[in-house]
Amino acid sequence: MAAPRTPRPGDTQDGPPRRAVVVGGNRIPFARAGGPYVRATNQDMLTAAMDGLVARYGLAGQRVGEVAAGAVLKHSKDFNLTREAVLGSALSPETPAYDVQQACATGMESVVGLSNKIRLGQIDSAIAGGVDSTSDAPIAVGDELRTILLDLSRARTVQQRLKAVSRIRPQHLAPAAPTTGEPRTGLSMGEHQALTTAAMGITREAQDELAAASHHNLAAAYDAGFFDDLMTPYRRLTRDANLRPDTSVDKLAGLKPVFGTHLSTPATMTAGNSTPLSDGASTVLLASDEWAAERGLPVLATLVDAEAGAVDFVHGRDGLLMAGAHAVPRLLTRNGLTLQDFDFYEIHEAFAATVLCNLAAWEDEDYCRDRLGLDGALGSVDRSRLNVHGSSLAAGHPFAATGGRIVATLAKLLAQKGPGSRGLISVCAAGGQGVVAILEAA
Repeated sequence: MAAPRTPRPGDTQDGPPRRAVVVGGNRIPFARAGGPYVRATNQDMLTAAMDGLVARYGLAGQRVGEVAAGAVLKHSKDFNLTREAVLGSALSPETPAYDVQQACATGMESVVGLSNKIRLGQIDSAIAGGVDSTSDAPIAVGDELRTILLDLSRARTVQQRLKAVSRIRPQHLAPAAPTTGEPRTGLSMGEHQALTTAAMGITREAQDELAAASHHNLAAAYDAGFFDDLMTPYRRLTRDANLRPDTSVDKLAGLKPVFGTHLSTPATMTAGNSTPLSDGASTVLLASDEWAAERGLPVLATLVDAEAGAVDFVHGRDGLLMAGAHAVPRLLTRNGLTLQDFDFYEIHEAFAATVLCNLAAWEDEDYCRDRLGLDGALGSVDRSRLNVHGSSLAAGHPFAATGGRIVATLAKLLAQKGPGSRGLISVCAAGGQGVVAILEAA
Protein backbone atom coordinates (compact mmCIF):
# COMPACT_ATOMS: atom_id res chain seq x y z
CA MET A 1 0.00 0.00 0.00
CA ALA A 2 1.32 3.44 -0.93
CA ALA A 3 2.37 5.72 1.87
CA PRO A 4 0.13 8.76 2.45
CA ARG A 5 1.22 11.91 0.69
CA THR A 6 3.09 14.39 2.84
CA PRO A 7 0.98 17.56 3.32
CA ARG A 8 2.17 20.55 1.36
CA PRO A 9 2.10 24.24 2.35
CA GLY A 10 -0.83 25.03 0.06
CA ASP A 11 -3.03 22.22 1.32
CA THR A 12 -6.03 22.87 3.51
CA GLN A 13 -7.71 20.24 5.62
CA ASP A 14 -10.92 20.02 3.67
CA GLY A 15 -10.77 21.70 0.41
CA PRO A 16 -9.35 24.09 -2.07
CA PRO A 17 -5.88 25.60 -2.02
CA ARG A 18 -5.22 28.78 -0.11
CA ARG A 19 -5.96 32.20 -1.54
CA ALA A 20 -3.66 34.33 -3.62
CA VAL A 21 -4.25 37.97 -2.75
CA VAL A 22 -3.35 41.30 -4.28
CA VAL A 23 -1.51 43.39 -1.70
CA GLY A 24 -1.02 46.39 -3.96
CA GLY A 25 0.51 47.66 -7.14
CA ASN A 26 2.86 50.27 -8.47
CA ARG A 27 3.54 51.66 -11.90
CA ILE A 28 5.21 54.61 -13.46
CA PRO A 29 3.09 57.08 -15.46
CA PHE A 30 2.67 55.93 -19.03
CA ALA A 31 4.13 58.11 -21.79
CA ARG A 32 3.55 58.39 -25.51
CA ALA A 33 6.25 56.97 -27.75
CA GLY A 34 8.98 59.49 -28.47
CA GLY A 35 8.10 61.46 -25.34
CA PRO A 36 9.67 61.74 -21.86
CA TYR A 37 10.88 58.13 -21.81
CA VAL A 38 12.59 58.20 -25.18
CA ARG A 39 15.96 57.42 -23.54
CA ALA A 40 14.59 54.95 -20.99
CA THR A 41 15.06 51.23 -21.58
CA ASN A 42 12.73 48.41 -20.61
CA GLN A 43 15.09 47.55 -17.79
CA ASP A 44 15.15 51.16 -16.56
CA MET A 45 11.37 51.39 -16.43
CA LEU A 46 10.70 47.96 -14.95
CA THR A 47 13.30 48.56 -12.24
CA ALA A 48 11.73 51.94 -11.43
CA ALA A 49 8.24 50.46 -11.11
CA MET A 50 9.59 47.60 -9.01
CA ASP A 51 11.58 49.86 -6.70
CA GLY A 52 8.49 51.99 -6.11
CA LEU A 53 6.61 48.87 -5.04
CA VAL A 54 9.48 47.70 -2.85
CA ALA A 55 9.69 51.06 -1.10
CA ARG A 56 5.93 51.30 -0.55
CA TYR A 57 5.70 47.91 1.13
CA GLY A 58 9.03 47.86 2.96
CA LEU A 59 10.56 45.02 0.98
CA ALA A 60 14.09 46.41 0.59
CA GLY A 61 16.65 43.65 1.05
CA GLN A 62 13.97 40.98 1.28
CA ARG A 63 13.72 37.82 -0.79
CA VAL A 64 10.39 37.61 -2.59
CA GLY A 65 9.22 34.16 -3.70
CA GLU A 66 9.41 34.92 -7.42
CA VAL A 67 9.24 37.83 -9.83
CA ALA A 68 7.71 37.28 -13.27
CA ALA A 69 7.39 40.01 -15.86
CA GLY A 70 7.99 40.56 -19.53
CA ALA A 71 8.02 42.81 -22.55
CA VAL A 72 6.62 42.42 -26.03
CA LEU A 73 9.37 44.49 -27.68
CA LYS A 74 12.75 43.26 -26.42
CA HIS A 75 16.34 43.72 -27.48
CA SER A 76 18.40 40.55 -27.75
CA LYS A 77 20.45 41.78 -24.79
CA ASP A 78 17.28 41.62 -22.66
CA PHE A 79 17.11 37.83 -22.75
CA ASN A 80 16.99 37.90 -18.92
CA LEU A 81 15.14 41.19 -18.54
CA THR A 82 13.20 40.54 -15.33
CA ARG A 83 16.14 39.05 -13.48
CA GLU A 84 18.29 42.03 -14.44
CA ALA A 85 15.58 44.38 -13.17
CA VAL A 86 15.54 42.52 -9.85
CA LEU A 87 19.33 42.74 -9.59
CA GLY A 88 19.08 46.47 -10.22
CA SER A 89 16.35 46.94 -7.63
CA ALA A 90 16.36 47.10 -3.84
CA LEU A 91 15.12 43.50 -3.57
CA SER A 92 17.44 40.81 -2.30
CA PRO A 93 19.57 39.49 -5.17
CA GLU A 94 18.49 36.02 -4.01
CA THR A 95 15.02 36.67 -5.46
CA PRO A 96 14.38 34.38 -8.47
CA ALA A 97 12.98 36.01 -11.59
CA TYR A 98 12.01 35.08 -15.13
CA ASP A 99 10.39 36.49 -18.24
CA VAL A 100 6.84 35.85 -19.48
CA GLN A 101 5.42 36.87 -22.85
CA GLN A 102 1.88 36.64 -24.19
CA ALA A 103 1.70 39.84 -26.22
CA CYS A 104 -0.63 42.39 -24.62
CA ALA A 105 -1.77 39.81 -22.04
CA THR A 106 1.77 39.43 -20.66
CA GLY A 107 1.05 41.32 -17.44
CA MET A 108 -2.16 39.37 -16.85
CA GLU A 109 -0.49 36.02 -17.49
CA SER A 110 2.26 36.96 -15.02
CA VAL A 111 -0.35 37.66 -12.34
CA VAL A 112 -2.23 34.43 -13.05
CA GLY A 113 0.83 32.18 -13.11
CA LEU A 114 2.28 33.55 -9.89
CA SER A 115 -1.11 33.46 -8.16
CA ASN A 116 -1.42 29.78 -8.99
CA LYS A 117 1.99 29.10 -7.43
CA ILE A 118 0.90 30.90 -4.28
CA ARG A 119 -2.36 28.94 -4.18
CA LEU A 120 -0.40 25.69 -4.50
CA GLY A 121 1.93 26.69 -1.68
CA GLN A 122 5.04 26.70 -3.84
CA ILE A 123 5.73 30.34 -2.93
CA ASP A 124 4.32 32.77 -0.37
CA SER A 125 4.88 36.04 -2.21
CA ALA A 126 5.51 37.30 -5.71
CA ILE A 127 5.77 40.35 -7.90
CA ALA A 128 4.12 40.28 -11.32
CA GLY A 129 4.83 42.91 -13.91
CA GLY A 130 5.25 44.07 -17.43
CA VAL A 131 7.05 46.77 -19.39
CA ASP A 132 7.32 48.02 -22.93
CA SER A 133 9.08 50.79 -24.77
CA THR A 134 8.08 51.62 -28.30
CA SER A 135 10.54 54.53 -28.15
CA ASP A 136 13.43 52.11 -27.64
CA ALA A 137 12.08 49.37 -29.88
CA PRO A 138 14.62 46.87 -31.23
CA ILE A 139 15.67 47.59 -34.79
CA ALA A 140 16.68 44.52 -36.78
CA VAL A 141 18.38 44.11 -40.12
CA GLY A 142 16.56 42.48 -43.01
CA ASP A 143 16.84 38.76 -43.71
CA GLU A 144 19.17 39.21 -46.70
CA LEU A 145 21.65 41.38 -44.79
CA ARG A 146 21.45 39.07 -41.78
CA THR A 147 22.39 36.10 -43.97
CA ILE A 148 25.34 38.00 -45.44
CA LEU A 149 26.58 39.11 -42.02
CA LEU A 150 26.37 35.56 -40.70
CA ASP A 151 28.35 34.35 -43.71
CA LEU A 152 30.87 37.11 -43.05
CA SER A 153 31.27 36.03 -39.42
CA ARG A 154 32.00 32.49 -40.58
CA ALA A 155 34.51 33.53 -43.25
CA ARG A 156 38.07 32.37 -42.58
CA THR A 157 40.06 34.08 -45.34
CA VAL A 158 40.28 37.61 -46.71
CA GLN A 159 38.87 36.38 -50.00
CA GLN A 160 35.84 34.84 -48.29
CA ARG A 161 35.23 38.06 -46.35
CA LEU A 162 35.45 40.21 -49.48
CA LYS A 163 33.09 37.88 -51.31
CA ALA A 164 30.52 38.17 -48.51
CA VAL A 165 30.80 41.97 -48.30
CA SER A 166 30.45 42.30 -52.08
CA ARG A 167 26.93 40.88 -51.86
CA ILE A 168 25.68 43.83 -49.79
CA ARG A 169 23.37 46.17 -51.70
CA PRO A 170 22.08 49.62 -50.60
CA GLN A 171 18.53 48.28 -50.12
CA HIS A 172 19.87 45.75 -47.62
CA LEU A 173 20.82 48.58 -45.24
CA ALA A 174 17.25 49.63 -44.52
CA PRO A 175 16.40 48.55 -40.92
CA ALA A 176 13.44 46.31 -40.19
CA ALA A 177 11.48 48.03 -37.42
CA PRO A 178 8.96 46.04 -35.34
CA THR A 179 5.31 46.35 -36.34
CA THR A 180 1.93 45.37 -34.94
CA GLY A 181 1.25 43.34 -38.06
CA GLU A 182 0.06 39.76 -37.73
CA PRO A 183 2.53 37.36 -39.41
CA ARG A 184 -0.26 35.08 -40.65
CA THR A 185 -2.29 37.79 -42.35
CA GLY A 186 0.01 40.77 -42.85
CA LEU A 187 -2.66 43.06 -41.41
CA SER A 188 -2.00 45.40 -38.53
CA MET A 189 -3.96 45.08 -35.33
CA GLY A 190 -5.88 48.23 -36.24
CA GLU A 191 -6.83 46.90 -39.67
CA HIS A 192 -7.97 43.63 -38.12
CA GLN A 193 -10.11 45.53 -35.64
CA ALA A 194 -11.53 47.64 -38.47
CA LEU A 195 -12.82 44.46 -40.12
CA THR A 196 -14.55 43.38 -36.90
CA THR A 197 -15.85 46.89 -36.27
CA ALA A 198 -17.48 47.02 -39.69
CA ALA A 199 -18.86 43.48 -39.44
CA MET A 200 -20.52 44.23 -36.11
CA GLY A 201 -21.81 47.63 -37.12
CA ILE A 202 -20.07 49.65 -34.41
CA THR A 203 -20.61 53.36 -35.04
CA ARG A 204 -18.08 56.17 -34.95
CA GLU A 205 -20.22 58.01 -32.40
CA ALA A 206 -20.22 55.07 -29.98
CA GLN A 207 -16.44 54.77 -30.23
CA ASP A 208 -15.86 58.47 -29.61
CA GLU A 209 -18.23 58.42 -26.64
CA LEU A 210 -16.33 55.57 -25.03
CA ALA A 211 -12.98 57.27 -25.70
CA ALA A 212 -14.13 60.55 -24.17
CA ALA A 213 -15.47 58.72 -21.12
CA SER A 214 -12.12 56.98 -20.65
CA HIS A 215 -10.27 60.31 -20.51
CA HIS A 216 -12.83 61.92 -18.22
CA ASN A 217 -12.90 58.94 -15.85
CA LEU A 218 -9.11 58.75 -15.63
CA ALA A 219 -8.83 62.50 -15.02
CA ALA A 220 -11.43 62.33 -12.24
CA ALA A 221 -9.58 59.43 -10.61
CA TYR A 222 -6.33 61.41 -10.63
CA ASP A 223 -8.07 64.45 -9.17
CA ALA A 224 -9.54 62.29 -6.39
CA GLY A 225 -6.09 60.94 -5.50
CA PHE A 226 -7.00 57.38 -6.45
CA PHE A 227 -3.59 56.65 -7.97
CA ASP A 228 -1.51 58.22 -5.20
CA ASP A 229 -0.60 54.81 -3.75
CA LEU A 230 -0.51 53.00 -7.09
CA MET A 231 2.11 55.09 -8.88
CA THR A 232 5.52 56.69 -8.46
CA PRO A 233 6.67 59.65 -10.59
CA TYR A 234 9.28 58.94 -13.22
CA ARG A 235 11.39 61.33 -15.29
CA ARG A 236 9.26 64.32 -14.29
CA LEU A 237 5.97 62.65 -15.18
CA THR A 238 3.36 62.42 -12.43
CA ARG A 239 0.38 61.54 -14.63
CA ASP A 240 -0.10 59.56 -17.82
CA ALA A 241 1.08 61.77 -20.67
CA ASN A 242 -1.67 60.64 -23.03
CA LEU A 243 -4.45 61.86 -20.73
CA ARG A 244 -6.61 64.61 -22.25
CA PRO A 245 -9.02 65.80 -19.52
CA ASP A 246 -10.56 68.42 -21.81
CA THR A 247 -11.33 66.13 -24.73
CA SER A 248 -14.92 65.74 -25.87
CA VAL A 249 -17.00 63.79 -28.35
CA ASP A 250 -17.09 66.90 -30.54
CA LYS A 251 -13.30 67.22 -30.56
CA LEU A 252 -12.85 63.52 -31.28
CA ALA A 253 -15.38 63.72 -34.11
CA GLY A 254 -13.05 66.07 -35.99
CA LEU A 255 -10.27 63.48 -36.34
CA LYS A 256 -9.76 61.62 -39.60
CA PRO A 257 -10.03 57.81 -39.69
CA VAL A 258 -6.72 55.94 -39.73
CA PHE A 259 -7.90 52.31 -39.90
CA GLY A 260 -10.37 50.69 -42.26
CA THR A 261 -10.03 53.31 -44.96
CA HIS A 262 -9.75 50.58 -47.60
CA LEU A 263 -13.08 48.95 -46.70
CA SER A 264 -16.34 49.45 -48.56
CA THR A 265 -17.98 50.56 -45.31
CA PRO A 266 -17.26 53.99 -43.77
CA ALA A 267 -14.02 54.10 -41.78
CA THR A 268 -14.68 54.90 -38.11
CA MET A 269 -11.44 54.25 -36.22
CA THR A 270 -9.26 57.29 -35.49
CA ALA A 271 -6.20 58.14 -33.46
CA GLY A 272 -8.59 59.46 -30.82
CA ASN A 273 -10.54 56.24 -30.32
CA SER A 274 -7.46 54.00 -30.64
CA THR A 275 -4.61 53.60 -28.17
CA PRO A 276 -1.31 55.31 -28.99
CA LEU A 277 2.08 53.62 -29.01
CA SER A 278 3.27 53.97 -25.43
CA ASP A 279 6.12 53.47 -22.96
CA GLY A 280 5.73 52.35 -19.34
CA ALA A 281 5.93 49.65 -16.69
CA SER A 282 3.71 48.22 -13.96
CA THR A 283 4.09 45.81 -11.04
CA VAL A 284 1.71 43.99 -8.68
CA LEU A 285 2.53 42.52 -5.26
CA LEU A 286 0.87 39.14 -4.70
CA ALA A 287 0.94 37.01 -1.57
CA SER A 288 -0.74 34.47 0.64
CA ASP A 289 -2.92 35.84 3.44
CA GLU A 290 -0.40 34.57 5.98
CA TRP A 291 2.58 36.30 4.37
CA ALA A 292 0.75 39.62 4.22
CA ALA A 293 -0.52 39.32 7.81
CA GLU A 294 2.95 38.56 9.17
CA ARG A 295 4.15 41.87 7.72
CA GLY A 296 1.07 43.89 8.57
CA LEU A 297 0.39 44.56 4.90
CA PRO A 298 -3.05 45.32 3.46
CA VAL A 299 -4.96 42.81 1.41
CA LEU A 300 -7.03 44.42 -1.34
CA ALA A 301 -8.48 41.56 -3.35
CA THR A 302 -8.13 37.91 -4.20
CA LEU A 303 -7.69 36.39 -7.63
CA VAL A 304 -10.55 33.91 -7.82
CA ASP A 305 -10.03 32.37 -11.25
CA ALA A 306 -8.74 33.09 -14.73
CA GLU A 307 -9.09 31.74 -18.25
CA ALA A 308 -7.03 32.15 -21.40
CA GLY A 309 -8.72 32.16 -24.77
CA ALA A 310 -7.81 32.06 -28.44
CA VAL A 311 -9.78 32.44 -31.66
CA ASP A 312 -9.27 31.54 -35.32
CA PHE A 313 -8.75 34.97 -36.83
CA VAL A 314 -6.50 33.67 -39.61
CA HIS A 315 -9.36 32.17 -41.61
CA GLY A 316 -11.77 34.99 -40.77
CA ARG A 317 -13.86 32.90 -38.41
CA ASP A 318 -13.48 35.44 -35.59
CA GLY A 319 -12.09 38.90 -35.04
CA LEU A 320 -8.47 39.15 -33.93
CA LEU A 321 -9.35 40.79 -30.60
CA MET A 322 -12.44 38.74 -29.70
CA ALA A 323 -10.80 36.03 -27.58
CA GLY A 324 -12.04 37.63 -24.37
CA ALA A 325 -15.63 37.37 -25.54
CA HIS A 326 -15.08 33.63 -25.96
CA ALA A 327 -13.19 33.05 -22.71
CA VAL A 328 -15.57 34.90 -20.39
CA PRO A 329 -18.52 32.45 -20.75
CA ARG A 330 -16.27 29.52 -19.83
CA LEU A 331 -14.98 31.41 -16.80
CA LEU A 332 -18.50 32.33 -15.71
CA THR A 333 -19.77 28.77 -16.06
CA ARG A 334 -16.91 27.35 -14.01
CA ASN A 335 -17.66 29.80 -11.20
CA GLY A 336 -21.46 29.65 -11.32
CA LEU A 337 -21.81 33.32 -12.24
CA THR A 338 -23.64 35.41 -14.81
CA LEU A 339 -22.27 38.39 -16.70
CA GLN A 340 -24.34 40.67 -14.50
CA ASP A 341 -22.84 39.41 -11.20
CA PHE A 342 -20.06 42.02 -11.10
CA ASP A 343 -19.62 45.42 -9.52
CA PHE A 344 -16.86 46.44 -11.93
CA TYR A 345 -15.79 45.50 -15.45
CA GLU A 346 -12.26 46.23 -16.64
CA ILE A 347 -12.06 45.62 -20.38
CA HIS A 348 -8.79 46.64 -22.01
CA GLU A 349 -9.36 49.44 -24.51
CA ALA A 350 -6.98 48.40 -27.27
CA PHE A 351 -9.45 50.33 -29.40
CA ALA A 352 -12.80 51.72 -28.37
CA ALA A 353 -14.29 49.40 -30.97
CA THR A 354 -12.69 46.38 -29.31
CA VAL A 355 -14.65 46.96 -26.12
CA LEU A 356 -17.86 47.68 -28.02
CA CYS A 357 -17.49 44.57 -30.20
CA ASN A 358 -17.07 42.35 -27.16
CA LEU A 359 -20.09 43.89 -25.47
CA ALA A 360 -22.14 43.55 -28.65
CA ALA A 361 -21.15 39.89 -28.97
CA TRP A 362 -22.41 39.11 -25.48
CA GLU A 363 -25.70 40.87 -26.22
CA ASP A 364 -26.28 39.05 -29.52
CA GLU A 365 -28.24 35.80 -29.29
CA ASP A 366 -27.00 34.50 -32.63
CA TYR A 367 -23.35 35.19 -31.81
CA CYS A 368 -23.64 33.60 -28.38
CA ARG A 369 -25.38 30.56 -29.80
CA ASP A 370 -23.34 30.09 -32.99
CA ARG A 371 -19.88 31.17 -31.85
CA LEU A 372 -19.91 30.70 -28.08
CA GLY A 373 -22.06 27.57 -27.92
CA LEU A 374 -24.54 29.10 -25.49
CA ASP A 375 -28.31 28.72 -25.31
CA GLY A 376 -28.84 32.46 -25.55
CA ALA A 377 -27.26 35.85 -25.08
CA LEU A 378 -25.07 36.53 -22.04
CA GLY A 379 -26.75 39.91 -21.80
CA SER A 380 -25.70 43.49 -21.23
CA VAL A 381 -23.11 45.09 -18.99
CA ASP A 382 -24.05 48.08 -16.85
CA ARG A 383 -21.96 50.78 -18.55
CA SER A 384 -21.70 52.76 -15.31
CA ARG A 385 -19.55 49.91 -13.98
CA LEU A 386 -17.25 49.72 -17.01
CA ASN A 387 -13.70 51.10 -16.78
CA VAL A 388 -14.86 53.50 -14.09
CA HIS A 389 -11.41 55.04 -13.63
CA GLY A 390 -10.51 55.10 -17.31
CA SER A 391 -8.45 52.61 -19.24
CA SER A 392 -5.99 52.28 -22.10
CA LEU A 393 -7.48 54.90 -24.41
CA ALA A 394 -6.66 57.54 -21.82
CA ALA A 395 -3.72 56.03 -19.95
CA GLY A 396 -1.91 54.59 -22.94
CA HIS A 397 -0.98 50.99 -23.64
CA PRO A 398 2.65 49.88 -23.11
CA PHE A 399 1.76 46.37 -24.22
CA ALA A 400 3.02 44.14 -21.40
CA ALA A 401 2.36 46.76 -18.70
CA THR A 402 -1.40 47.02 -19.20
CA GLY A 403 -2.34 43.90 -17.25
CA GLY A 404 -0.62 45.09 -14.09
CA ARG A 405 -2.26 48.50 -14.35
CA ILE A 406 -5.69 46.91 -14.64
CA VAL A 407 -5.22 44.39 -11.80
CA ALA A 408 -3.96 47.02 -9.35
CA THR A 409 -6.75 49.44 -10.28
CA LEU A 410 -9.49 46.84 -9.92
CA ALA A 411 -8.08 45.46 -6.67
CA LYS A 412 -8.19 48.91 -5.08
CA LEU A 413 -11.70 49.56 -6.42
CA LEU A 414 -12.91 46.33 -4.84
CA ALA A 415 -11.23 47.12 -1.53
CA GLN A 416 -12.98 50.49 -1.48
CA LYS A 417 -16.32 48.91 -2.41
CA GLY A 418 -16.03 46.41 0.40
CA PRO A 419 -16.69 42.74 1.16
CA GLY A 420 -18.66 40.79 -1.41
CA SER A 421 -17.73 43.03 -4.33
CA ARG A 422 -16.49 41.38 -7.50
CA GLY A 423 -14.79 42.47 -10.73
CA LEU A 424 -14.26 41.00 -14.18
CA ILE A 425 -11.13 41.62 -16.27
CA SER A 426 -10.74 41.00 -20.00
CA VAL A 427 -7.51 41.73 -21.86
CA CYS A 428 -7.15 40.97 -25.57
CA ALA A 429 -3.82 40.21 -27.18
CA ALA A 430 -2.14 39.80 -30.54
CA GLY A 431 -2.34 36.40 -32.16
CA GLY A 432 -6.07 36.17 -31.49
CA GLN A 433 -5.56 35.57 -27.77
CA GLY A 434 -6.85 36.98 -24.51
CA VAL A 435 -6.85 36.47 -20.75
CA VAL A 436 -9.86 37.04 -18.51
CA ALA A 437 -10.04 36.91 -14.72
CA ILE A 438 -12.29 37.34 -11.70
CA LEU A 439 -11.20 39.32 -8.65
CA GLU A 440 -13.12 39.66 -5.40
CA ALA A 441 -12.65 42.03 -2.49
CA ALA A 442 -10.52 40.39 0.17
